[in-house]
Amino acid sequence: MRDLPEGLAAALAGGATTLARCWRLARRDGLTLGFTDHDRDIAFGGLVHAAGTGLEAADLQSELGFAVGGGEVSGALSAPGLAEADLAAGRWDDAAVELWLVDWENPDNRLLLEVGSLGEVRRAGAAFTAELRGLAHRLDETRGRLFQAGCDAELGDARCGVALAAWRGRGVVARTDGAAWIVASGLDAFASGVLAGGLVTFAGGANAGVAVEVKAHGREPDGATLALWEAMAAPIAPGDVFDVTAGCDKSFATCRARFGNGVNFRGFPHIPGNDFVVRVARDGEPGLDGGSLFR
Repeated sequence: MRDLPEGLAAALAGGATTLARCWRLARRDGLTLGFTDHDRDIAFGGLVHAAGTGLEAADLQSELGFAVGGGEVSGALSAPGLAEADLAAGRWDDAAVELWLVDWENPDNRLLLEVGSLGEVRRAGAAFTAELRGLAHRLDETRGRLFQAGCDAELGDARCGVALAAWRGRGVVARTDGAAWIVASGLDAFASGVLAGGLVTFAGGANAGVAVEVKAHGREPDGATLALWEAMAAPIAPGDVFDVTAGCDKSFATCRARFGNGVNFRGFPHIPGNDFVVRVARDGEPGLDGGSLFR
């Protein structure tokens, strides 16, 4: 049970309701916007919550234990600061969300209803619907080390130690299908397959600032071919410039042979897999004496 502020409790007990809901959205890059379902702007906490955005919320769900609660919020893409290109590019992914119940006659009378983050965003025409995830969804994220054959570090981070400057290139789009396939010049230094699993970040064009992973990397006579994991929200055009980093498949063989970084490998390449654990032992078969499988 929540304790209501005295002023808000009095507003709720009154004969006429003066309540509105307000949303405060904070992107990971620091941009913070406020919205309300009231017909006038409401200011509190140093932020003006804009009216007339068409924003509205469905019922919120709370779950016992560690189940993830949440709800949905929908609105129009014409809302100030909510551009279709930003939503499609993922700039609002995992944005922090606060939902407030506010007395619009006196915004000091308010109650924080929910804190969470934006999840899946669906778009249809000039409208969008965003999933609101409660704080419990953080418990589904992996924390700490993973005991697995593959490396659990990110290429180039502090645990990996590879200097990415030597594995980064700049390409210029020569040909494209406009969505997820590129033939680019400027990447001749990378052998076929080296950029698979890497990251493309557009430095110009309609997708400037947007990053996407590389699914496959090959060669054609007029340049390197890159297949992207996701179709871009805005059309890719010939002449667009992008930066790309090499990829890593997280295997010990690639770490040692491609990057010369076996000493920093953060996986367990000799850990038995499920196929070894569940297979049936046969009398006289080698490797079943409790010793090392690799000596």
